[in-house]
Amino acid sequence: MVDQRVDTVTGDYLERLAQETDSRGARRELLASRLDDQGMEALHSSLGACEVSEDDPAAASVGARLSLAYSARPLAPPTVLTTDAQGITRLCTTPPIVRTPLAPEPWATNPFVRYAQRTRNWIERGFRRRQKGGADAMPTPRWQKVGRLRRKILLLLVVGQSLVAAEYMRSVLPYQGKQALEVAILTLFVLLFCWVSAGFWTALMGFFQLLRGRDRYAIDARDVQEDAPIDETARTALVVPICNEDVARVFAGVRATLESLRDSGQERHFDLFILSDTFDPELAIAETHAWLALCRELEAFDRVFYRRRQRRMKRKSGNIDDFCRRWGANYRYMVVLDADSVMSGACLTRLVRLMEAHPKAGIIQSAPRASGRLNLYARMQQFATRVYGPLFTAGLHFWQLGESHYWGHNAIIRLAPFMRHCMLAPLPGKGSLSGEILSHDFVEAALMRRAGWGVWIAYNLDGSYEEMPPNLLDELNRDRRWCHGNLMNFRLFLAKGIHPVHRAVFLTGVMSYISAPLWCLFLILSTALLAVHTLSTPQYFPEPGMMFPVWPQWNPTMAVGLFAATATLLFLPKVLSVILVIAQGSKEFGGGLRLFVGMVLESLFSMLMAPVRMLFHTRFVLTALLGRAIQWRSPSRDNSDTPWGDAVRHHGFQTLIGAVWAAGVYYMEPTFLWWLAPIVGALMVSIPVSVFSSRVSLGRWCQHARLFRIPEETHPPRVLRRMVRHLKRMRAQQAAAPTFVQVVVDPMANALGCALATSRHGISALLRQRREERVRAVVTENPIKVEPSAKLNFLDDPVLLSMLHYWVWTSPDAHPDWRELGTPMPVSWRVPG
Repeated sequence: MVDQRVDTVTGDYLERLAQETDSRGARRELLASRLDDQGMEALHSSLGACEVSEDDPAAASVGARLSLAYSARPLAPPTVLTTDAQGITRLCTTPPIVRTPLAPEPWATNPFVRYAQRTRNWIERGFRRRQKGGADAMPTPRWQKVGRLRRKILLLLVVGQSLVAAEYMRSVLPYQGKQALEVAILTLFVLLFCWVSAGFWTALMGFFQLLRGRDRYAIDARDVQEDAPIDETARTALVVPICNEDVARVFAGVRATLESLRDSGQERHFDLFILSDTFDPELAIAETHAWLALCRELEAFDRVFYRRRQRRMKRKSGNIDDFCRRWGANYRYMVVLDADSVMSGACLTRLVRLMEAHPKAGIIQSAPRASGRLNLYARMQQFATRVYGPLFTAGLHFWQLGESHYWGHNAIIRLAPFMRHCMLAPLPGKGSLSGEILSHDFVEAALMRRAGWGVWIAYNLDGSYEEMPPNLLDELNRDRRWCHGNLMNFRLFLAKGIHPVHRAVFLTGVMSYISAPLWCLFLILSTALLAVHTLSTPQYFPEPGMMFPVWPQWNPTMAVGLFAATATLLFLPKVLSVILVIAQGSKEFGGGLRLFVGMVLESLFSMLMAPVRMLFHTRFVLTALLGRAIQWRSPSRDNSDTPWGDAVRHHGFQTLIGAVWAAGVYYMEPTFLWWLAPIVGALMVSIPVSVFSSRVSLGRWCQHARLFRIPEETHPPRVLRRMVRHLKRMRAQQAAAPTFVQVVVDPMANALGCALATSRHGISALLRQRREERVRAVVTENPIKVEPSAKLNFLDDPVLLSMLHYWVWTSPDAHPDWRELGTPMPVSWRVPG
């Protein structure tokens, strides 16, 4: 038993307790009482009106302390603020568990093994082929037939266009593709041109689709009334997985979404779950306080729930799996939101009605619109996605129809088939491309389609929003995760049962990053070809016995034509996007002239960024293939500038590469430097471009000049205005949240922390001994030096947290910094509402 201190400690504790009491009458009563005469153990016993535990005396007063802090208005309803089996006050942050057993199916990625298994099964059945279909087989929907036909046409267009370009490229090469180096260059060119061609035809069909204004195969083509009643059993869970995120930004977006749902009159059909994997103890405390404030202010304890996992497995997909396992059986649908997502009530209810109208739809993906950033870089990216993005999204839908993409957020999912078919097993094997799947969204869409459910894009649905990375370095940090995830996903290209369209999705996903090293290799080989023909004697007789020499021939006219054709494929979609916006009304984009100027400036900036991304993506691919692990960090949610030091550290080597490359080409052939100038020049200026493009001041200047303007800035939707308004207030709330030391020391903050802790264990001598050892080890240590993992252990266990609170106040061995840092505690910490 810990020796108690003198009565002055009890008096200090009682005075601190009285200062934070909500009622003046209760404060006077506490100060007038003689509780401090009997010691700390008796004080807690008197407050709790019960006998105290010998090893945890402070636990008895948790409920009483919370009652004193929230006497004017109870902290939470009695159904939420309860007690556990041991009588300790508990604040229930989640609904009762309705557990569903879930098990992922192991991956079958080897086609030869599967073929051998099918052959063996065929022999065992007596050489009888398995009958497909039958009397009860469903007829093939018309959209599937149309989709197959469209994709055959796309394949012919891409292959035909690439073959023509390859012939042009062959005629440009000095030996018309007859040397080994030229064959390698020609092969890389064809691969890259196919990639460019596929993007061109996707955007072109999206342009015609949006220009027509109607799509008979769109998921919302069926007449679904906006005010159609929603079945009472069609309950939907809004799921927000977070990990070390900006707490104020997350809860501002959540609150704006909830208030928009309330305005729609359909709030009763939706519940919201904050699913946290946060391992920063200070952020974990801020999250619980933000959740409490949200529930108290909106009176939404029965609609908004919070859970922080203690065992973090499989990152975001594991968090969603955990939700499905615990509460998925309660809901028909699930909408996954990112930490920066905001969705209007009209959009959410529309998604539910579309699901109800299409019983074979498994996933309906909205097309989120980027907004909310002030950095110049992010404003240009917002402008690009808002102006050009609709063409590519509509084009994807044109070619894919119900076998489309899922981007992991701002989408509605039918939970029953998702829970049955879309649990993700780890990839077999060893190394960096095995284990837990990183980019889960593409794989979940493929599994949903494999099970026979449609995956659609509602590309013309309004009310879905997200944010862009604020600067180039933050975007590249995100791209590294995506690159690694897409490389892992490509291992599933030949997995059992995957639909051909989703095999193509895996291919396009990996090509988004493999194209960078291919392009880099193409440029290196082109420079090598120049060096060979500049620094060596031409081989006029490459084969023995030749009667006539082979003269190297350069065809600059064909080279210019090929360059112009490639540039057309790259930039024509942007021009068509501007034409479409002008045709539909460009006032909300700042007018036709500013829209055109914005397109030109954004295109020039994209040209500057392309070589920089090329080298970064090349490095990401190589490090992933070489087995380098990645650090999973949450992206920045702030409008943060890039410091010069960070830019030099990340772009310095690229600048050196550009300078050396330019000098070498100039030495060999000065005229060729004009062709290579866009590449090496962009690398040489990457440092200042990265710094200045991240500037918020330049972004604000463009905003005032109405450049890179988007409709969400000209006429912000109500849900976004709400989010901005809530964000300012929630930043102040987050600053007022207690620190970990204050949760340990302060009587009221500690009571709330104990009530929020989720680990509830039985009683045993061994457990008591281990708790005492942990408390004794921490209480004598400087609180600043306590490891974050140890802090999380105390936040999770109410008994540990209560014991540490009692020992800090009573133990003579307690480090003095606990009391010094833990008090005084501002009264403003109290959860509002």
